[in-house]
Amino acid sequence: MDFAFDARTEELRAKLLAFMDEYVYPAEQVAHEQRGRLASPWDTPRVVEELKAEARRQGLWNLFLPDAEHGAGLTNLQYAPLAEITGRSPQLAPTATNCAAPDTGNMEVLAQFADEGQKKQWLEPLLAGEIRSAFAMTEPDVASSDATNITTHIERDGDEYVITGRKWYISGAMNPDCKIFIVMGKTDPDGEDIRRQQSMVLVPRDTPGVTVDRAMRVFGYEDHYHGGHAEVTFDHARVPVSNLIGEEGGGFAIAQARLGPGRIHHCMRLIGMAERAIELMCRRAVSREAFGKPLARQGVIHNWIADARVTVEQLRLLVLKTAWLMDTVGNKGAHTEIQAIKIATPRAVVDIIDRAIQLHGAGGVSQDFPLAELYAGARTLMIADGPDEVHQRSLARREIKKYL
Repeated sequence: MDFAFDARTEELRAKLLAFMDEYVYPAEQVAHEQRGRLASPWDTPRVVEELKAEARRQGLWNLFLPDAEHGAGLTNLQYAPLAEITGRSPQLAPTATNCAAPDTGNMEVLAQFADEGQKKQWLEPLLAGEIRSAFAMTEPDVASSDATNITTHIERDGDEYVITGRKWYISGAMNPDCKIFIVMGKTDPDGEDIRRQQSMVLVPRDTPGVTVDRAMRVFGYEDHYHGGHAEVTFDHARVPVSNLIGEEGGGFAIAQARLGPGRIHHCMRLIGMAERAIELMCRRAVSREAFGKPLARQGVIHNWIADARVTVEQLRLLVLKTAWLMDTVGNKGAHTEIQAIKIATPRAVVDIIDRAIQLHGAGGVSQDFPLAELYAGARTLMIADGPDEVHQRSLARREIKKYL
């Protein structure tokens, strides 16, 4: 593995860093103020659309998608340092560059598994940033960490599928620009192979029988910039059979294909969040005094900052190794490393942000600094895309198997 980034990656890094300094960071407060004047808190502030237009003009668009036909054509290793940079402003930068979840995973699913008609109708406007989307898998009534528990029914009735079920924490669904749901449910609930019971179908938001019931909060935040997280009911919602993605029984496999890149994307951005927290720690330490000397001269602060730097460097190397393996041996070959970064990165970044909050005192939990929202986002990722304990279980089994 070469630790030097290639020329294209370095060029994009330089452009993206300049874009963050010139446009994104100054827009954070502007977006907050504009959101307070919107008719609905779920509408998109004007400055976000301006950021998107500028990012697209500069070629900082769809960087996540390795498919050169639809995206930037970057490898995971090339995209890793770019995603890290956008993680420094997770509320704005991913959306500004059209690299925000859940749209990224949905676009990957459509690019890989959709037919040409589905791509034209849904993938193309998503790639253009004209609409948003949601991925509806998690359910309130079952432990969705085990995807085979899903109870939503997708029953065929002639030339239509009828979808019945209740989903929640469906990211992006509160945004009025969210026009399409990728819904995972069971087409063969009594099938012998529990991993062939599920399928995925495309369900337009305006389909009769689809109701967005309420916004779900995350540590008290409604996460407006992410498009919110909704509870959604599908009450005998009907869609054409042509809305099936791939084949019947292929839903579980598609979900796994979607979640692999999603996990590494989250970990890449988490490192950026940790870097922002370290920067804020250092700035706070040199600007405040306590007990007769600057915080920067307090021994415990030295320990926090040093430990944070060591941790971030370790995490970055593990994430880059994982990206390199995904590029060279595929997601299956990188399975252990994908699980390792999913376990290690959120918990370590939560600890770093927690120390940054402590250093800021009351300001750390206030709206005057981004730390509280960064903490909520990082802590949530210990649950999202499969809770850490599920990955620990799988990784441990893989290790033990070597000795049986």
